Amino acid sequence: MKTITLTLFCLFVSVISVANVSTQEKEALVSLYHATQGEQWKNTWNLSEPVHTWYGVTVEDNKVVGLDLQYNNLVGTLPQSIGELHYLQTLNLGFNTISGTIPAAIAELSQLTSLELFLNKLHGSIPSEIGNLKQLKKLSLFSNALSGTIPTRLGELSALEELELGSNLLTGSIPVELGALSNLKLLSLIDNQLSGHIPAELGDLVQLEVLVLSDNKLVGHLPLAFNSLTKLHTMMVSDNNMNREYITVVGNPTDVSKSILNIDDTYVVERE
Repeated sequence: MKTITLTLFCLFVSVISVANVSTQEKEALVSLYHATQGEQWKNTWNLSEPVHTWYGVTVEDNKVVGLDLQYNNLVGTLPQSIGELHYLQTLNLGFNTISGTIPAAIAELSQLTSLELFLNKLHGSIPSEIGNLKQLKKLSLFSNALSGTIPTRLGELSALEELELGSNLLTGSIPVELGALSNLKLLSLIDNQLSGHIPAELGDLVQLEVLVLSDNKLVGHLPLAFNSLTKLHTMMVSDNNMNREYITVVGNPTDVSKSILNIDDTYVVERE
């Protein structure tokens, strides 16, 4: 009998330990639910049940640390209150039909390591405030209708390993500040309206493995500084307005290096 009583007590304590999400965090989730037609989600929430039971919500130590609602039929806009999820580490809302703009309040998620809003219908500019997310390792905003220039403050994301902004309506030049992303392994800006030269500063991305800049309006030649990218195994810069057509190289760092070196030094983009 004592064993049964002890077991029930432990279960009760366990439930209590994961159920006490703050009112502020719960209200932020409920706001997202209503703003994106939660009743119509593929996997909806029972708002009368504890937060830790809600689909896609990860709770640790009474705090919401993960939210994964990708491919879940979210339709609507992102509320400013999403910034109240202060302990959130991962946010994935990809493969939905979210419209409107990316709220600047998302930059209040200071613990965020992964922000994925790809394959939605977001428009407007990328908030420069995202540069505040110093722990961010992955930023995936591809396949939306985002416009304007790439914020230079993205170069402040020193922990960033993956930056995917492809298939949007971004204009202007590639910021030289991106060359400060010393941990970056993947950079994809494909299918935008970016112009100007490819900055030589990207040659400082010594951890870079994948570089995808195809289908833009870039001009000039590949910077000779790219020869320092010894880990680069995939490079796509075709379908631009460059001085020559570079072939796509996949899977071989040596071939990438040869493609970079086989140019006329007169047209190399050097640092200013």
